[in-house]
Amino acid sequence: QVQLVESGGGLVQAGGSLRLSCAASGSTSNINAMGWYRQAPGKQRELVAAITSGRSTNYADSVKGRFTISGDNAKITVYLQMNSLKPEDTAVYYCNVVRVVGGLRRDYWGQGTQVTVSS
Repeated sequence: QVQLVESGGGLVQAGGSLRLSCAASGSTSNINAMGWYRQAPGKQRELVAAITSGRSTNYADSVKGRFTISGDNAKITVYLQMNSLKPEDTAVYYCNVVRVVGGLRRDYWGQGTQVTVSS
């Protein structure tokens, strides 16, 4: 099992910044990727950004140029720096970890942290 502890959500005005953190513990071997998803009310959960063990990154088009994902392998922590926030970024943000063991993928999720951007 992998345990994930998220922090950094909150309320911010449009144009402001927030930094999310997610620390993994437990069975942290064979982590293939870490990332962030978000889910706004009435919408499906969507990928925001992800970083692989090889340091490749992937971003949703809506956040490119504003959000930056980074990872600390020693701390097994992933960060999401969110700048120039917009009201449409308001959502619950979930940390995600992907492990691949024996060719099988398993996803682990954090409890979610609320990000609210006021106009």
